[in-house]
Amino acid sequence: MTESVAPPVHDAKQARKTAGASFIGTMAEYYDFFIYGTASALVFNKIFFPDIDPLVGTLAAFSTYAVGFFARPLGGIVWGHIGDRIGRKKVLVWTLLITGLGTFAIGLMPTYETIGLWAAVILVFVRLLQGFGVGGEQGGAVLLTAEAAPQKRRGFYASLVQMGSPAAYLVPSALFAFLTTQLSEKDFLAWGWRIPFLLSIVVVAIGLYIRLRVNESATFKAAKENAKQQQAPMKLVFQQSRKEVFLGMGSKFVEAAVFPFYTVFLVAYSKNLGNDSAFVLEAIIIAIVVELVMIPVWGWITDKIGRKKVFLGAAILNLVLIWPAFGAIASGDTLPIVAVLVAGLALGHAGTYAPQASYYPELFPVRGRYTGVSIVWQFGAMIASGPFTVIATALLVAGGGSIGGVAIYVSALILVSVVCLSFLPETAPSQRGGKEYAEWAVPQEPVAGTAANPSTSSLK
Repeated sequence: MTESVAPPVHDAKQARKTAGASFIGTMAEYYDFFIYGTASALVFNKIFFPDIDPLVGTLAAFSTYAVGFFARPLGGIVWGHIGDRIGRKKVLVWTLLITGLGTFAIGLMPTYETIGLWAAVILVFVRLLQGFGVGGEQGGAVLLTAEAAPQKRRGFYASLVQMGSPAAYLVPSALFAFLTTQLSEKDFLAWGWRIPFLLSIVVVAIGLYIRLRVNESATFKAAKENAKQQQAPMKLVFQQSRKEVFLGMGSKFVEAAVFPFYTVFLVAYSKNLGNDSAFVLEAIIIAIVVELVMIPVWGWITDKIGRKKVFLGAAILNLVLIWPAFGAIASGDTLPIVAVLVAGLALGHAGTYAPQASYYPELFPVRGRYTGVSIVWQFGAMIASGPFTVIATALLVAGGGSIGGVAIYVSALILVSVVCLSFLPETAPSQRGGKEYAEWAVPQEPVAGTAANPSTSSLK
C-alpha cells in the first residue's frame, strides 16, 4: 500500500491566534532573561561586586550573565526531547514558569552588603535555572506557529514570534531608563533596580494565561498518532540531519553575537568612555521599536525570495556595521548613534532573526524537529552569545580601552555564519517548487478505498 502525507488543514484564524500567543509567551520569557543583561551593564557590578575596579566589576557581572547561556543547551536537549514526545504546548508552559519565577526571585535577593559573596552564588544558581528554562522556549514557540501556518505564509507567521524577543528587551530597558533618570543613584542602587525584576510576575501571569489557551500543533498531533515507532528524537536528528545541525549552529552565531553587541556591550563601552549611558539606552529603545516593525516585513520577504537570501544578506550587513558602531558611540553625537543602532538592529539583527523562525524548523523532519531546532538555537547561542559580553569586555580591558580586539572578535563570529549559510540549503517552499526540504508531515496509510494523496513533503 502506498504511503501518503496528509497535510494538516491550516486555518488562518488559528494561525493568527497561535502566533499571537507564541509572541506574548516569548516576550514574557525573554523579558525575564534580558532584564538581567541590562542590570549587569548598569548596576550589578556595584551591588554584587563593589570591592573591585568598576570595569572589572562589569566583567564579573557579565560573567554571571553568561552563566545562563551555558545552561541553555541542556535545556534545549531536555525540553526538545520532551517536546517531540509529548507536545510543544506543555513544554512552553513549564519553561515560562521556571524562567519567570527565577526572575522574580532575583528581585527579592539580598546583595553583597547583606550576605557577601553568597549573593553572587545565589545569583549564579538562579541564572542556571533561567537558562535551563529558556533553552526550551524559542524552539517550541516557533514550531507551534510554523506548524500552524499555511505553507505560503510560514515565514511571515513564524516571524511574528520573533518580535517577542526585542519586545522583551524593550520593556526592561524602558523601565531602567525611566528609573535611572527619575531616582537618585543612591535610591536606584538601594531599591530601584528591583522594580523591573518584581514586575516580571505580572508579565509571567499574562503570558501563562494566553499560552494555556492556545491549541497544540496539529502537525505534531498527527505525527504522534501516525508514528509507527517512537525513535529517539536525538538519534533521528543526527542520523538524518547531521550536516544541518552543525551548519545551523554556525549560522546562528551572527544573530546571537550582534544583539548583545548592540544592546549590552555598547552601553558598557559608552559608560567606560564617560558618555551618558542613559542616552545610549534611549537610542537602543528607538532602534528596537523600528526592529519590531521590520521583523514581520523580513518574514514576509522570506516567503517571496527565500530564507537563505535574507539571512545571508543581513549577516554581511552586520559585518559592515561593526566599525561604524564603535565610531558612533565614541562620537557621543545623537544622530550617528541612533542611525547606526537602527541600521544594526532593524536591518542587521532583524534580517538574521526573522528568517530563523521558519528556516530552522524547515531544516528538520517533524519527529525530531523540536530537538533539532533547540540544539541549533541553544548551542549556537551558547557559543556566540553566552561568553560574548565577557570576552568583549576582557578584550577591551586587555587593550587598554582599544576597540581593535573586540571588532575582530565580532567580525570572526559573523564570518563563521556567512560561511555556514553558504553551505546550507534554501528551504522556502516557494523556492523549491512547493516542496519541503525535510519531512514536514508524517507519512500515513490512506483510508481503504481512497486514492493516495500526492506527497506534499519530500525528504532530502
